[in-house]
Amino acid sequence: MSAPASTTSAPVAPPTRSDPGAGVEPPAAHYSSAAEGGDTYHRTPGRLREALGWILLAVVVLAVAVVSLSFATTAPARASGFDPESAGFSGTRALAEIVRDAGVEVVVVRNRAAAVQHLDDRSTLVLADPYPLSDEAALELVGSAERTVLLTASSRMLRLLDLGENASGTSDPVGPSCDEAGFARVGTIVPDRMFRAADDVTTCFGDGDAAAVLVADREGSRVTLVDGSRLLTNEHLAEHGNAALGMALLGQSERVVWYVPSFSDSDISDADAEATLGELTPGWVSPVIVLLLLTAVVAGIWRGRRFGPLVAETLPVTVRASETMQGRARLTARGGDARHAAAELRTGTLARLAARLSMPESAGVAAIADATADRIRTSRDSVRAVLEAPLPTSDAELVADARRLAALETAVDDIARTERSTP
Repeated sequence: MSAPASTTSAPVAPPTRSDPGAGVEPPAAHYSSAAEGGDTYHRTPGRLREALGWILLAVVVLAVAVVSLSFATTAPARASGFDPESAGFSGTRALAEIVRDAGVEVVVVRNRAAAVQHLDDRSTLVLADPYPLSDEAALELVGSAERTVLLTASSRMLRLLDLGENASGTSDPVGPSCDEAGFARVGTIVPDRMFRAADDVTTCFGDGDAAAVLVADREGSRVTLVDGSRLLTNEHLAEHGNAALGMALLGQSERVVWYVPSFSDSDISDADAEATLGELTPGWVSPVIVLLLLTAVVAGIWRGRRFGPLVAETLPVTVRASETMQGRARLTARGGDARHAAAELRTGTLARLAARLSMPESAGVAAIADATADRIRTSRDSVRAVLEAPLPTSDAELVADARRLAALETAVDDIARTERSTP
């Protein structure tokens, strides 16, 4: 009769080299086990680092909140495009250089007084939408010039100068559609905005309903309006007939006085200025926002998940060796990896043969195969064919390979029992 199966419980094997947690040492801070004589908690510098991390997180959150509030309570700054000294995409330095190369003097000014001082009957006033100026100051500046070219079109300037109103745009190229001599050689352009002109305003580069350029001659002065965002900036000046259009607009006089609007030249007082978001909101909104942010930080520290040091303890759990073997076998079978299963079987067979033949664990497969062949008195090639054969790729080949390994171990065991029983 065969001996009954052993039911001795075996402790869980330590992680192997392939386990992700292998080789990880427990931290210095831990709960001492009962065997060590207590369950007190030992504090280490890791707790201090954790506290500093939470403090740093709170500081970052507060800094972000302060910056957000500062942006929310200040008026949005408007970028000053169409600057003839700017080489950026929205600047007009390229247009200014083309005008200079044509022999026209270009004077760049950044305040109204200097602009009025340089204007005469031989000059053209060029400016973008003067958003920092009041209606009265904008009309006064435009009225001081005999020729004015507006490079951007706002609804306010259309209304103040009584030029017309906005209209739907077009993506098709348009050519000169008026009798203005300066536009005859421009060619075609693709404007981004179109306008519907007033009764006494001439339209160019469009059709009967809308046009890209408006020209108004009133009381001895001429005002020309065009939206140059997609026509006269550095980014688009080389497209279509945009450069020719710029020369037609700015090259009709001996001097160009280019006024660049800025907030420093504004005549709008604080009483007339538009209220900012911070001024429109009640006074209690900002403190409440800060309080809510602080509450969120405190709640995160109080109830947030704490990634403290690991606790090393001995698990009072034992698993039978047979259950561990069966569990790993089920995982391998579920994965359907015959090569991996065969490799594990050969590794186990080699380890057991080396132990039975009193050979070191570092012995190679060839050495173990030769020693096994000598022990069971068979050819070395036949044993090597079993231990060094290519790994199977199907379940049927795996079963056959497992049977050959089992027969090889059985043969070694039979020889060992025969030698022990021989007197």
